[in-house]
Amino acid sequence: LALVGESGSGKSTTLRLVLRLLAPDRGRIAFDGRDWLALPLPELRRARRDVGVVFQDPGRSLNPRMSVGSIVGEPLAIHGIGDALGRRARVAELLEAVGLPLEARLVRPGELSTGQRQRVAIARALATAPKLVVLDEPVSALDVSVRAQVLNLLLDLQVTTPSRPAYLFVGHDLGVVGHVATRTAVMYL
Repeated sequence: LALVGESGSGKSTTLRLVLRLLAPDRGRIAFDGRDWLALPLPELRRARRDVGVVFQDPGRSLNPRMSVGSIVGEPLAIHGIGDALGRRARVAELLEAVGLPLEARLVRPGELSTGQRQRVAIARALATAPKLVVLDEPVSALDVSVRAQVLNLLLDLQVTTPSRPAYLFVGHDLGVVGHVATRTAVMYL
């Protein structure tokens, strides 16, 4: 599902509400048969394992002091998935899936191009095999030539990732939205 609308219409705010990064004044957030607003904090933390996030600017969403391997493996550690050896294997699998060499796990995000950093963000979002990936304008900071590569990667990963995640894609470029989404919701005013 793509969510489109003019600047200031509330697209990114809606994503923050879905992710429970903001508390809504009223309404309901239902995902996977559960009301996320009614979940106690420990249960919400467990449920967040089923949601991955890719933010607009990979330069701001990746910790510049961590290695790529640590960044991609962090969700696994937070959710207690696997042991250290299993996590390293999962990181290697994810880097390969997004088209980055294994050696990339040793570098910091600042040593990578913007397109490579966005691939790291995508790998991190897929680490826990989520059912939903929330993408907040994930290609708007990329050059046009890299944009198509990342969009095609997202589409390929949706099919080849075992969890087959659904995407909630916020965008303003209707050409991009038309390429990625099977359904589109429009926010107005």
